[in-house]
Amino acid sequence: MNIDNRKKVLCFSTVRSIVFLALLVFASSCTSQVPQEKKQTYKIGYMICNSEKDTLQRFEPFTEYLSKKMGVNFDMVAIDTADFTKHVDELDFTHTNSLLYIMMNKYHGVEILAAEKNGSLGYEAQGLIITSKKSGIKDVKGLKDKTMIFGPMLGPTSYMAQVDVLLKGGVDPEEDLSYYSIPRGSFKHEKVIYGVLFGKYDAGAAPLLDFERMVDDGRIDEEDFTIIAKAEPIPYCNFGATQRVDEAFASKFKQVLLDIREDDTVEFRGQVLNVLERAIVDGYVDIRDKDFDGIRDMAKRTNMPPFQKY
Repeated sequence: MNIDNRKKVLCFSTVRSIVFLALLVFASSCTSQVPQEKKQTYKIGYMICNSEKDTLQRFEPFTEYLSKKMGVNFDMVAIDTADFTKHVDELDFTHTNSLLYIMMNKYHGVEILAAEKNGSLGYEAQGLIITSKKSGIKDVKGLKDKTMIFGPMLGPTSYMAQVDVLLKGGVDPEEDLSYYSIPRGSFKHEKVIYGVLFGKYDAGAAPLLDFERMVDDGRIDEEDFTIIAKAEPIPYCNFGATQRVDEAFASKFKQVLLDIREDDTVEFRGQVLNVLERAIVDGYVDIRDKDFDGIRDMAKRTNMPPFQKY
């Protein structure tokens, strides 16, 4: 083959390669422009427990687990307890305490899905009234003319349950205590317990769960306190579905919660995390709306929402 013919063959081969590459680029471009199926997005509102940072750290991986398990996108929003009812109509699912649930059930139609297990009482929680052993106070009647610190007012086992115990014991906190206070800022339950330990207040209203955790962590010594009263155990943290969610999807969401096991993990930001351990949760159980009737009765006795008269 002479030089001219070789040049023609090489030229033809080069042109053919360029055309082939152009076709590949075009095909790839067309493929990338095919719209991918967009996942449905749902919003979960989580009640801020100790702090916003703490709540995000606990439940962001949990929310990612739910997204992967259900094949949709879940957006997490951390909401202050006092502001939750203002935002509930913007949410699809709620994660709150039991008092907030009965408020949202009455006024916004939120339906219960599952209750959270945590601590020695499982899905229930209990309010304590504690004093320092040094105080010598041993019963509710001994609190007359004394000072007391409560937790958040909308925390059923840090305020309402203890007020119920006081009233049953013949102590009206508005009339018979010399002074009472509610701490500001983050980690209010811990502030209550430390406030009693260091003698700033004669008594405190603390949830059993937080008291147990601080004992287990070695931050307090149980022997330094006297538990002078225990309120009746009641359901506590739970997931609910708002009116924005259809019944079938809410039922699927509920089943995913009930099926979470101790060894379930999720990949989150380059780490493989245990779902329940990171959320500081022991699991979820089925629960019905009528299981909250005891809390409704307690709210009525203590003039708390959603039954307050003034």
